[in-house]
Amino acid sequence: MKAVFIVCALVVAVSARPEEQYTSKYDDINYQEIVDNDRLFESYFKCMMEEGKCTSEGKELKTHVPDALQTECSKCTPKQKEGTKYVIKHLINHRPQHWQRLRAKYDPQGKYADKYEKELKQLS
Repeated sequence: MKAVFIVCALVVAVSARPEEQYTSKYDDINYQEIVDNDRLFESYFKCMMEEGKCTSEGKELKTHVPDALQTECSKCTPKQKEGTKYVIKHLINHRPQHWQRLRAKYDPQGKYADKYEKELKQLS
């Protein structure tokens, strides 16, 4: 009987846990290096647009983009939030055609991207 109680208590504890963050496995990626290197950037971009192969990092990123947009990156680690802002700001300012294509794919109604654009333009 004690074992059943302990198992039930563990199930409740696990289910009551706050929402987990995305994996931090790729937090040390150099975002600046990627956006500054045309070959690397195009590779990641094609992955995101489903026009090319994906690295393991690219696959991970692509699976989280819709959720991160909708939840304002609530599951992102601090480094992921910083990297996201850096990359979006770079796209808006230096690669607007790429930014528009990503917006069209991941936020066709503009519900989220408009908010991020306004926020990041204030940081400029």
